[in-house]
Amino acid sequence: MSHHHYIISRRTFAVGVIGAAAAGPRALAQAVTATSEMGPFYPAGYRGETDADLTRVAGAAKRAEGQVIEVVGRVLDKMGNPIRGAQLDIWQANTHGRYDHPQDPAIMPLDPGFQGFARITTGGDGSWKLATIKPGSYDSPIGNRPPHIHMDAIGPNTRAMLQMYFPEDAAANARDSLYKTLGADAPTSVASALGDHRYSWDIVLLEG
Repeated sequence: MSHHHYIISRRTFAVGVIGAAAAGPRALAQAVTATSEMGPFYPAGYRGETDADLTRVAGAAKRAEGQVIEVVGRVLDKMGNPIRGAQLDIWQANTHGRYDHPQDPAIMPLDPGFQGFARITTGGDGSWKLATIKPGSYDSPIGNRPPHIHMDAIGPNTRAMLQMYFPEDAAANARDSLYKTLGADAPTSVASALGDHRYSWDIVLLEG
């Protein structure tokens, strides 16, 4: 699958949103994920590892810099049923707030120990798991962007561009221009904190 049409700058990207809540799949059954056309710095010709641990790169001298976190979740249809075999392409900025992408104009340092991209597939119960670092915030033409993780979720009949925000950054999220465009649905894009740097985030696609 070619992704070249997703390569855009911070000046032109559009936000994607995901449906999420701590209450479980039945509460999410009617909360289908809101989507957008694309996200920023969609990986272009990435030649590194694509496993679900972004904190380690083969041959790197050390583990990625920053706070290591774990994110778990499920991909569900609109009735709350799990979607097996859904594909998740995941990308984010490193702890310094920089993407490993040729079009990112940021001057913050790259991290050779940070993978930056993962492609994972959900299990039979729709579950997925990611080890990564908490991304840094960064300045952009539309203001400071709070920490967030991008996902391109592909189900049997549906594709959705998504962003995940962190609950401890509520004040920064509320100031974010893109987060505010989500209106009353904005809280559904925030992951649930499980403690010990672990988070939970369920994805609801327009399936079923």
